[in-house]
Amino acid sequence: MAGKATKKAPTRSKKARPRAQRRRLRLLWTVAILGIAVYLYYRPLASYLETRSDLTARRAEVEALRIARAQLELRLVNSTSIEATEREARRIGYVKPGEQLFVVKGIPAWRQARSNARDRRS
Repeated sequence: MAGKATKKAPTRSKKARPRAQRRRLRLLWTVAILGIAVYLYYRPLASYLETRSDLTARRAEVEALRIARAQLELRLVNSTSIEATEREARRIGYVKPGEQLFVVKGIPAWRQARSNARDRRS
């Protein structure tokens, strides 16, 4: 046995291997915890962004309805007079008792012919 010289291949020390394994384990846990946190925050964050978008749309709709309401209130104030009511009734074709309604058709064609006749005279 004296003639056999045994050389052992250089190996890592026993302390180096557990350190590397601990680092990998730590990295794995960090990535896992980060993944879980992202998973848990995704839904609430997506819900928040969607709700914020809906709120913006609703605010724009409310503003449009406020403008429409103001216009209707102005129209109501203007239409409460007797003259305004009479004017609106005549616009939709109502007549007073004893009056006779005449419907005149072809006014745009008559205006066109009239303007053509004026142009010829000039």
